[in-house]
Amino acid sequence: MPLYIMFTTLTDYGRKTVKENPERIREVSKEVESMGAKVLKQYAVLGQYDFVNILDAPNNEVISNVAIELGSRGTVQTMTIPAIELDDFINCLLKK
Repeated sequence: MPLYIMFTTLTDYGRKTVKENPERIREVSKEVESMGAKVLKQYAVLGQYDFVNILDAPNNEVISNVAIELGSRGTVQTMTIPAIELDDFINCLLKK
């Protein structure tokens, strides 16, 4: 399945939610799976974003739905980009 990197930033409401219930983060990962994507890795980070998530999903439509659903809750803002595994990228270049 295609890979995606989702950067998330907590809103004020999201920070309050995570502070009161840190396990909510894992619950959201399960909800993402019910939407057709799978969280492969998740990292809490410092800087511009609060989390970096590596997901796989069958297509852009599914990952778009995930991003819109999560953003519509008011707890996070997302930025999602497609990712190509390094071996696949190199193989594409070698086929030229």
